[in-house]
Amino acid sequence: MNLYLDASAIIYGIEGGSDLRKAVLTRVAQAESSGGAIMTSRLSRLECRVRPLREGQSAMIALYDEFFLRRSLHVADIGAAVIDLATDLRVRYGMKTPDAIHIATAIECGADLILTGDRAMSRCKEVKVELV
Repeated sequence: MNLYLDASAIIYGIEGGSDLRKAVLTRVAQAESSGGAIMTSRLSRLECRVRPLREGQSAMIALYDEFFLRRSLHVADIGAAVIDLATDLRVRYGMKTPDAIHIATAIECGADLILTGDRAMSRCKEVKVELV
């Protein structure tokens, strides 16, 4: 299973309460043990690091930096194909730009499942979306 994590799933996996952390980490472990890829977008790195940077939480920034350097994590760039698909998804589903970019990136990377905390993303029909 190729698993795509949006920023909310990553935040839950690092900062969330025990149930949220466990749910995310269990899904990551399942994907890794099945030989699947763990994927995210460069957009996730931006979204995850904003609050800790704003609040001067250097230890939290270090945790995120460590996560984004994981050997098993593929961090996808946002190219023209992603932007074009995200534009279409945003219009079709009325979703926010970051959500559309995450979904488009997941599709372009061949994700089987998107893990998110964002209910609006579950409207997408092109790829399976699971709420944390």
